[in-house]
Amino acid sequence: MQPKDEEEGAAPAATGFPVSGGGTGGATAAFVVPAPPAPWSTGLFDCFDDVGNCCVTCLFPCITFGQVAEIVDRGSTSCGASAALYTLIVALTGYGFQSIFSCFYRAKLRAQFGLEESPCPDCLVHFFCEWCALCQEYRELSNRGFDMNIGWHANMERQGHAAAATMPPQMQPGMTR
Repeated sequence: MQPKDEEEGAAPAATGFPVSGGGTGGATAAFVVPAPPAPWSTGLFDCFDDVGNCCVTCLFPCITFGQVAEIVDRGSTSCGASAALYTLIVALTGYGFQSIFSCFYRAKLRAQFGLEESPCPDCLVHFFCEWCALCQEYRELSNRGFDMNIGWHANMERQGHAAAATMPPQMQPGMTR
């Protein structure tokens, strides 16, 4: 019996890896073409879609960067640590060099969610439109269901992914003296 997708004539999932033939005829292999990148949920210059974040980013871009970095890094770095590093780069090097640091997070975000590199390469977006890029990344994560104000770990707890990790281990009854 064939999977439902193949019965209805739907294309197999786009993985980019060889797929072995499922029939009884032999070991044929076909390459599946990866899916094209998806567009961003909002445009680069839609900053006023979230006026509160736009104002925070305009005054303190380090805060928005820290929030985005914590989610993109899946909680391995905190918002405060990322914001402090961003601020330190600006303080030591002046404006412009923090965009090199922040463009890597845009690339990681795009890779995680399969987003297209638009309207131009990530480093150019961050160098010429740093605040707009940070706002767009913030909106993208918000539109994907993340509450940017509570961080990665609280988002996972809210979604029920970390509930087992926060429970103490249960003791099994065993031998006693």
